[in-house]
Amino acid sequence: YDDPNATVSSILDECKQLGITADFPPSKLKTGSGEQVCYLLDCLVDESLKIKRFTWNRPVIPEEEMEEEAIGDDDAEVTVNKVEEEMIEEEEEAEEDEVYMDLEALKNQSSRQDESNKPDSVLESTVDAAEWKLEVERVLPMLKVHIRSDNKDWRNHHEQMQQHSEGIKETLTETKGYLDKLQLEISKTLEKISSREKYVNNQLEQLLSEYRGLQDNLAETKERYRQGSGGVTQLTKSLAQITEELESVKAQMDERGTNMTDSGPLVRIKQALTRLKSDVSQMELRIGVVEQSLTNARLRDKNALQENMQATTTDSHFGDYKVF
Repeated sequence: YDDPNATVSSILDECKQLGITADFPPSKLKTGSGEQVCYLLDCLVDESLKIKRFTWNRPVIPEEEMEEEAIGDDDAEVTVNKVEEEMIEEEEEAEEDEVYMDLEALKNQSSRQDESNKPDSVLESTVDAAEWKLEVERVLPMLKVHIRSDNKDWRNHHEQMQQHSEGIKETLTETKGYLDKLQLEISKTLEKISSREKYVNNQLEQLLSEYRGLQDNLAETKERYRQGSGGVTQLTKSLAQITEELESVKAQMDERGTNMTDSGPLVRIKQALTRLKSDVSQMELRIGVVEQSLTNARLRDKNALQENMQATTTDSHFGDYKVF
């Protein structure tokens, strides 16, 4: 099926091309009913009639014959109180009641007039049969006697009540026989079902007792299973906790083993010792140089002191000689 939104959009586009104004949202057409849909269909029908150049003819009014009105109203229900009230109203408002035509009186009157107007000799007709038939068809609708029924006429309602009562009695007599027969059949069927039920209960009593015992065993087994499931759950939690601790210990052992087998720290220690020895050698060399410089300085100071002492001694000898 096509998308309803796409279908509605295409319909509105075609309507715009035909010059039809649609001042309502597209969602109003998705339901397929409503004022907007009827408006759009009306506009489209007008456009189709314009395209086909349709013209309206003058209306032809047919001649309708008068129909006989219904005499009775089967759906009306009359109670005793209503009948009494209608009788009181008819006595108090006699002028409002419609005039009922006494058909039997009219018939007797017409028969008397026919006897009084009966000719002495036999009359011969000179009228054409076709013309007489046309005249009868023309006058026949006006010769019909219409008797209007009054909804307040308690006599019609009373007769209807009697007819319905007799019909109900006849139907009840016939229906009662069928119902009695049906009751006997149902009673027999219920007795058969009861006897069959007793027989089945007697036959299945042992099986039912075994079934009840099996149900009790099943309930006990389910209870033991529930208790065992609770212990298993607790043990599973303990196992998970122990497994987690074991994994932690394994991780620590692996880390320590890795650290013990790793030669990196030893290499770094050796390199540090080598650098330390080199630094010690340099320091010893510098100490030797400093000691050499210090020794040289002391020797120079000692030589200078000795020279000063020799010079002082020589001067004192020369002074003694000068004195003598």
